[in-house]
Amino acid sequence: MAKNKTPIIILNYKTYLESTGNNAIQLSKYVEEASNESGVNMAVAPQAVDLYNVIEAVDIPVFSQHMDAITPGGHTGSTLPEAIKQSGAVGSLINHSEQRLTLADIEEVVSKTKDLELSSVLCTNNVKTSMAASLYNPDYIAIEPPELIGTGIPVSKANPEVVENTVTQIHDINRDISVLCGAGITTGEDMKAALDLGAEGVLLASGIIKADNQKDALLDLVSLI
Repeated sequence: MAKNKTPIIILNYKTYLESTGNNAIQLSKYVEEASNESGVNMAVAPQAVDLYNVIEAVDIPVFSQHMDAITPGGHTGSTLPEAIKQSGAVGSLINHSEQRLTLADIEEVVSKTKDLELSSVLCTNNVKTSMAASLYNPDYIAIEPPELIGTGIPVSKANPEVVENTVTQIHDINRDISVLCGAGITTGEDMKAALDLGAEGVLLASGIIKADNQKDALLDLVSLI
């Protein structure tokens, strides 16, 4: 499949009640409206149980939150790559800090996304890990220091050199990989700072999901770009 245009905002729904079930559908509609009004590409990553319903409800890119390194068969409770493809999702997050994979599994899963023509968003936690991950040639690498996730402290401010160095090092290896900035992204100022550091988008969650007005928070996020 064609790579999603950048800058891109990917909203990870995690398992918040505000982004589960009917709330997942409503939030996805807000994301679609904000994307249409701003002209900025926005995507969502709902829970596996909500994938199909969200995909049916909106016309924006929808990612899975996770993909297991398995083949069809006896893997109760796992997320099968072929099932993600058949749901209509465009790709998957891989190796999020809350759902880590081994290096061998990362390599297998990224390879599987290519076989299935799905986009891969490979999450990493530092520059060295990002450099290693780039050798697998994912479509995106999302740099997220785990100590900042959910804190409201953006990595683009707390540790800007991590973002800047990640972009430089990855592009020295493969310029086709887009770097996303994660952890603590909430406001338009955070988004602009991430882009100024060379990121081509953001991966975020609670800053939007827990907002009093989710759509307004999304529009604020893109207000300075």
